[in-house]
Amino acid sequence: MAEITAALVKALREKTGAGMMDAKKALVENNGDEAAATEWLRAKGLSKAAKKSGRTAADGLVAVQVSEDGKSGAIVELNAETDFVARNEKFQSALAGITKAALGTDGSVEALAGAPSPDGEGTVDDLIKRLIATIGENMTLRRSAKLTADGKVASYIHNAEAPGMGKVGVLVALDGSGDLDDIGRKVAMHIAATSPAAATTDELDPAIVEAEKRVLTEQARESGKPDNVIEKMIVGRMQKFYKEVVLVEQPFVMNPDQTVGEFLKGEGATLKGFVNFKLGEGIEKEEDNFADEVASMTKGA
Repeated sequence: MAEITAALVKALREKTGAGMMDAKKALVENNGDEAAATEWLRAKGLSKAAKKSGRTAADGLVAVQVSEDGKSGAIVELNAETDFVARNEKFQSALAGITKAALGTDGSVEALAGAPSPDGEGTVDDLIKRLIATIGENMTLRRSAKLTADGKVASYIHNAEAPGMGKVGVLVALDGSGDLDDIGRKVAMHIAATSPAAATTDELDPAIVEAEKRVLTEQARESGKPDNVIEKMIVGRMQKFYKEVVLVEQPFVMNPDQTVGEFLKGEGATLKGFVNFKLGEGIEKEEDNFADEVASMTKGA
């Protein structure tokens, strides 16, 4: 049996992020062979991750990364179970590397999960499983996207928790002239504040449009007005609806006297697309009912 020294344990811990006892056990199980111990820990990490995979991960961070030439940008949402883990340096460092890796993919979660891990060990999916084993919470690579432009891609993080990451992240792709970085950042800040459903009226989900028309029609019919009057009412009310949910139709938050579309036109910029991630949106969080739990524990006592 090879001697398992403190230096060997320390080296393995630094390489894998494993706990001291896990690192020592891995070396013991593999007769001091660091490579074999690393593989043993990775396998163990997969086992730990599987045990935690059923737990809801609704916290975490959204991160953005723009390429050096400014012509592409990536955005990633990595979920964890608690805000405490979101503030963990290992979690933030891993997310920064994952988001940078997303620049080299097509932007899909599937492509990113299978991309080479930024630490050189396996894939991004492998890295996340190692994080789960090391930190002890379930984590999910929930969303990712990528934008490109001939002009510039600008990014914005609202209330940043760390450089390039926070609870709300936005990417905006622009073509045209002028200071596209500044223009894009201003539009991105607007998007973070208003959460538009689409860039233009044509891009709005038809299901959303039809649902709104049905609601407005039913409301108008309750007034007892004839159908020809109702049709005209709906046209006007839908225009108001578009101003609420369509980016280029919205009043610009930095100058409500003009729309976002008018602001862009005045600056000589053309919107190519945007992505807006708000951490945890759409995730149904589990809430512990302590009263029911206590009651179940005391039954039959």
